[in-house]
Amino acid sequence: MSVLLEFSMFPTDKGESVSEYVSQVIAMIRDSGLPYQLTPMGTIIETDTLPEALALVEQASRILDEAGCNRIYSSLKLDIRKGRQGRLRGKMDSIREKIGEVAG
Repeated sequence: MSVLLEFSMFPTDKGESVSEYVSQVIAMIRDSGLPYQLTPMGTIIETDTLPEALALVEQASRILDEAGCNRIYSSLKLDIRKGRQGRLRGKMDSIREKIGEVAG
């Protein structure tokens, strides 16, 4: 199984610039060893199971809570597919095969 999770999470009570907090979440994702892709509007991560994906979201929330954030906004999208893996890269490769090189 492959679970693609696209999510963003940030505090709404820490002013206009929140990269200090978001970078802590991104470091956790990086250190997880899971395939991920950082974008300006969120992060895409591939896991093997839904509970593993949701555990990352929970861990991200805990990081922001421990950093003193009192209000956190999060947006999640999930693409769950049986019998496939490597879709984070595979989806991009499929487009490249059809139209050539793309950004990302």
